[in-house]
Amino acid sequence: MQAADINRHIEDLVAEEHRLFDLASERPLTTEERKRLDDVNVQLDRYYDLLRQRRAREEFAQDPEAAHLRSPETVEKYLQ
Repeated sequence: MQAADINRHIEDLVAEEHRLFDLASERPLTTEERKRLDDVNVQLDRYYDLLRQRRAREEFAQDPEAAHLRSPETVEKYLQ
């Protein structure tokens, strides 16, 4: 996956996250909307992690295309 594709996907996820936050400011989210918001947040973590992997590989003269999307379980256990 190319960096431009990753960035575009992140932008789409952020737009959806903002839409859901806007809904939440107007009324309580439904169970489905809350579940979707949680899923969007996990996906954002995964794609930001992928970008960080690519940048690290580039910095150390490695192939950024070898970076891979890690599992939700992996990225959600990272310490902030």
